[in-house]
Amino acid sequence: MSAFPNSPKLIKGGLVLLDPDTGVVLRVIALQYNPETLNRGLQIRGTTGESGDRAEALRLTGPPSETIKIDVEIDATDQLEFPEQHAATAELGIHPQLAVLETIVYPDSAHLQANKALASAGMLEIAPAQAPLTLFVWSRNRVLPVRLTDFSIVEEAFDPQLNPIRAKVSLGMRVLTVNDLPFDHKGSSLFMAYHQQKENLARRSQGAALNVLGLSRIP
Repeated sequence: MSAFPNSPKLIKGGLVLLDPDTGVVLRVIALQYNPETLNRGLQIRGTTGESGDRAEALRLTGPPSETIKIDVEIDATDQLEFPEQHAATAELGIHPQLAVLETIVYPDSAHLQANKALASAGMLEIAPAQAPLTLFVWSRNRVLPVRLTDFSIVEEAFDPQLNPIRAKVSLGMRVLTVNDLPFDHKGSSLFMAYHQQKENLARRSQGAALNVLGLSRIP
């Protein structure tokens, strides 16, 4: 019996892969450990002001370009203490977990083979492979359509067969907005829900009075 029966349930961050046409969930990837930090950057989309048009100084041309970076740890050490309960890990280490992440940025091999056949048949225009729509999920308040932009892996420990058993994965992502996708696309609707949720959260933040800033009025 747990010593803390009223402790809140720990939810995991992770990624969800959707079919970009139907929105059907293809795969859910839960992080083994939630990263301790999450780095976010916002690049504002506005007019440059270089034209000298003062009417444009306060205008926003669209949502900011938001980037997210996280470091993910994958560790099979505890599972290897009980190999009879974790046969796949005992045989392959964390290869499967790494492969799940890596294949997000690989085109499907069947599509590559089909394109090769089309090229051999003389097809002049061949469409690039379409990847699943990737969502970064960090609580119910952050369900973001993203594109992976950076991906690096540091494998830190290996079993006797040189299967990796501990690794750190750095993921860089760019949030996809209505500037990137058609407005009626599933990714755009998810971004708009995120955008509106951010506005709702902002309304719940209590504003400060001018005197907190040492002002009695705006000069």
